[in-house]
Amino acid sequence: MPRSVSYHEGLIKHLQDPLEAASYIEVVIEEGDPKMLGKALTNVIEAQGGIDQFPAQVKQCYEQLNLILSEQGEIEFYCLSKLLDALGLQLAVTVKSA
Repeated sequence: MPRSVSYHEGLIKHLQDPLEAASYIEVVIEEGDPKMLGKALTNVIEAQGGIDQFPAQVKQCYEQLNLILSEQGEIEFYCLSKLLDALGLQLAVTVKSA
């Protein structure tokens, strides 16, 4: 009998596609839950081979952002989103052109 793929394994596989990863992060930002954004970023990083694939400066930024999102930063991060919304704008995540 073939082994079924776990939800997490399937998600990580899909997130290897930059378009899928961008859409995933964008939806999570729209949802407005900073803890979910931290988890989503972790998933995308895992799909890209893990945090060890990135330079030390990127690792440090990730750790700082994760701390902000998991603690006091909820208000700070989503304040920007609310301000943009009031201005008729929104955050968007797209794939960077080469």
